[in-house]
Amino acid sequence: MNELHKALGEISSIRRQMARSTEFRGYGPATLATTSVVAVVAAAVQARWTPDAAHHLAAYLSIWVATAVVSAGLAGVQVYRRTLREHSGLSDEMIRMAVEQFLPSAAAGLLITIVLVRAVPGVLWMLPGLWQVIFSLGVFSSCRFLPRPMVAAGTWYLLTGMVAIALGDGRAFSPWVMGVPFGVGQMLVAGILLWSAQEGKHES
Repeated sequence: MNELHKALGEISSIRRQMARSTEFRGYGPATLATTSVVAVVAAAVQARWTPDAAHHLAAYLSIWVATAVVSAGLAGVQVYRRTLREHSGLSDEMIRMAVEQFLPSAAAGLLITIVLVRAVPGVLWMLPGLWQVIFSLGVFSSCRFLPRPMVAAGTWYLLTGMVAIALGDGRAFSPWVMGVPFGVGQMLVAGILLWSAQEGKHES
């Protein structure tokens, strides 16, 4: 029995090593482009219904938290289905790795939001920038098993986050401070994935 457990452990370790050295193909360009559209639509909704977000923070948070949930849901379903198709026998390990790369940044974003809302509401104007910086960290963390140009997307979110924080006041609540970075950023991610897929076909 001990030999069996040892053999199973070695097989599991080999599978993890294979997953770490394999480029993750679970993210689909079409779905990520859709999340770009979702971000722009959310910005348009805010511009129409909550233009003065600095005085309607609950509505602002509702719009963007809902946008994040919808986008994560779309991406999650697609990642699960695509990973099963693209990675077959390694699907469980690849999905686990994808979650492990992004989960810390997602948890940090949620916790920072809760803490600022409950304890320091006077600095909530920093949230749009902080969300983008935190998202960039998730992208950078995932870069090691994604196409190399993906670092450009992480850099984009980092820079836009810095710009949003540099605004220094309620101007950061403008709908386009979120809509443009995530609209352009997710389209950039989709473009990189599409380019990488085409390059892979040409090489094969």
